[in-house]
Formats: sequence, structure tokens, C-alpha cells
Amino acid sequence: MSELPRLAVVGHTNAGKTSLLRTLTRNAQFGEVSERPATTRHVEAVELLADGEPLLLMFDTPGMEDALGLADLMDELAGNDKPDGPELVERFLASPQAQGRFEQEAKVLRQMRASDAGLYVIDARDPVLAKFREELAILARCARPLLPVLNFVATPGHRAEQWRDMLARLGLHAVVAFDSVAPEIDGERRLFTALATLIERHRETLSKLTESRAAEALARLEAGRRMIAELLVDVAALRVTLTDEARELAALEALRGQVRTREDALVAALLELYGFGREDGPDVALPELAGRWDQDLFSAEALRDAGVRVGTGAAAGAAAGMGIDLVTGGLTLGAAAALGALAGGLWQTVSHYGERLGSRLRGFRELTVDDAIVRLLALRGQRLLEALERRGHAAVERVSLPPPDESSWRAGVLPEALAEARIHPGWSAMAGSFEPDAERSAAIIALSREVQIGRLAAKD
Repeated sequence: MSELPRLAVVGHTNAGKTSLLRTLTRNAQFGEVSERPATTRHVEAVELLADGEPLLLMFDTPGMEDALGLADLMDELAGNDKPDGPELVERFLASPQAQGRFEQEAKVLRQMRASDAGLYVIDARDPVLAKFREELAILARCARPLLPVLNFVATPGHRAEQWRDMLARLGLHAVVAFDSVAPEIDGERRLFTALATLIERHRETLSKLTESRAAEALARLEAGRRMIAELLVDVAALRVTLTDEARELAALEALRGQVRTREDALVAALLELYGFGREDGPDVALPELAGRWDQDLFSAEALRDAGVRVGTGAAAGAAAGMGIDLVTGGLTLGAAAALGALAGGLWQTVSHYGERLGSRLRGFRELTVDDAIVRLLALRGQRLLEALERRGHAAVERVSLPPPDESSWRAGVLPEALAEARIHPGWSAMAGSFEPDAERSAAIIALSREVQIGRLAAKD
């Protein structure tokens, strides 16, 4: 293939150059990120891939620390013969100062000269100072296209508009906002599209990179939705037969433990899907995530905070998370719903069912997971998926959940796929009678379309 486009990532110390590359490469371990100045001391190369094929070569460079001093030196080196920009840069690179006081700046300029273009990363929280204007003027002498990137624009109080004004005064009107900690959903596309306009001879390669990575992002989102749908089917289909009245409460707690474990497995799978480690999410259990997930899945408070509505007759059962079905000679499933008020989900009264109905019904009882808990699982899964969609690989804090949206999962009729799951206990991978089939797969696909995240729902 033809030579890869080469892109130098440059900017002031601690502007977020390595952070940007972590997010673009989806590798939270790339380079070193620290609050200490001049963390990056050497040039480090990394390839951006699309479908396993390298399409862009990017170079992380040290921060520019003393642009004002370097500008004075370049004025001295220029003398009276007025060299053009590239010639002046070469004079500097050949000078003793390039191996001493300005060693870091020399590494940056050397890489700029060897690249097709540069990304000038700006910490948009910083005030616009003279040293930044000098950095841009020095970089312009390399005679390479330069695309300013406003980083950390998701932080309140940023100065993005002031930066845009300063850049426009310098003739830099193509500016992209890209927060490496919390990137916008289309941020990467806008970044590479703008870059393609600056490197015309590599436009086709960069367009291929843009489209391929957009397709990867969509596939990742669809996979996440399917994972949540599989969890909901597993939980809705799950049934435990009660045969020993003395062990009813133990069976209940065991079932709740199964559901918690299944949700924890979903969290681990979603973190892995999005390229994050366990240190980015909970150590063991989902409630350790930041936000309002610090409650137990089966607590009444968790349901109230999520806005999940339950009827007064089922309130206690919803808090416990379990409903009770009576299976009799003529009713195999759903008998509890037919028994009206007695089917309020009051798991605490399991033994009373036997006392009050034993003389009239001969059969056995089953525990199922209450609809309210299924709703809560869907809401929690959606919020985690949206948080991961918003999260850049430069983030160092644990996953923080977005605010709840007005999700249809809070009330109304549950999707038909879950009603089907209720009557197919074999669909639950949590049960010993697990029987995956084409109908289960179709139900999961249909249900995955019901899994929405706030910013994408309108586009589906």
C-alpha cells in the first residue's frame, strides 16, 4: 500500500496530547498521563487501524515549554538574510541549543517537519496567553498544515470561544472541538474529516479510516444493546420451583443472588466491549459505580430513584424483586396473575399462600423476577451503555452515569419479547434447563431495538 499519512500531535505541556491519543487509539494504557509538567519526554509512534489495517501513523510529542525563549533564539538565528520558515527551523535544529535548553522543542519541530500535518492540542480551560501564540507561530514555520484541537471542552468554565477568536486572528479557521475524556458521539468523524481537507493527497485514506471507525462504533453499540437484551431475557424467563416450604426464603435469596451475579457479568462484558478494564468500573459489583447505582438492585429506594412504578398491591414484592406463580392442574404458567389480589408479589406471604389455598388448589409454586426489577435492570443497562459511549480512554475517574432520561421502561407495557420470555423458562441461560433456539434469538434481536440511549434514540 502507499505510505501512511503521518500526523504529529503537538502542543503545550499538559495540553492533553497523550490523552487524545489514548481516546483515538481506544487504548487507556498508551503513553503516560500525569499532572506533572513535561510527562512525555520522547516521540512515540502509534498506528490507527481500520478493520485491522493501519491507515494513519500518529506521533505523540513532548510538550513545548519555552516558546518565548525559542522565538528570541530564532530571531538571533535569522540574522539579516531573512530565511523562510523551514530554513529557519533547520538552522535551529542544527544549533547547539537544540541539544540543550530547547531539546524538547527540537523534538517537536523535527517531527513536524517529518509529518504531513500536525494536530495542535489545546487545553481549552487555559487562558489565551502570549506563549501559545508564539508556539503557533513557531510551528507555522515548519510549513505543514496545522489543525487546532480544543481539548477538555466538556469541562464547565472552558474558554473555547476565546481560543477560537485568537486562532481566527492567526488565520486558523479550521478548528475542531474534541474532548478526550468525554468525546461527542460524532467527534472522531469531525476530527478526521477536517484533517482530510488539510492533507489532500491522503484524503481517500482518511475517508476510509473515518467510515470504517464509524462502522466499528455502530457495531459496538449494537453489540452492547444485544448484551442488555440477553440479560433481560435471561432474567424474565428465569423460574425457580418451590418444593420445600421450609426453604422458601433461602430459595428467594439464592434467586436474587443469581440476578445480581448476572448483572455484574453484563457490566464486565460492556466494559470489555468498550476497551475499558475492571479498574474503570466496579471492582466486583455494579453498585460500586459512581452515580445512584450505590443501592442494592432489590431495594425499594433503587426503584424509587429510577422512577419505576409499581402498584400498591405489589410494592413489597417489587422491593423484594420476586413474584409468585401458582402452578395447578389446569394452569401451567401465569396463574398468579389470574388470582387477582393474591398475586400482589408479596413474597413475605409465601407460606400463607399454602395455608389459604391449599384446600382449594393442589400444585406447586414458582418464584419469578418481578417486572419492576426487569425494568430497573433495563434502565441501569441503558445508563451504563450511554456512559461508555460518552467515555474517552483518557478518563481516569470511574464510570459516571448520565442523568436518568424519560425512558419508556419506567411504565407502560413491557416489550412483547419479554412476555414471550416469561412463558419460555428454557430461554434463561441462568437455568439448568437452558434451551437456546431461533425464537429466543429473534426475541433478543427484537428486544435490543428497545434498548435506547438518550442521544441516539432519535436517530434509530
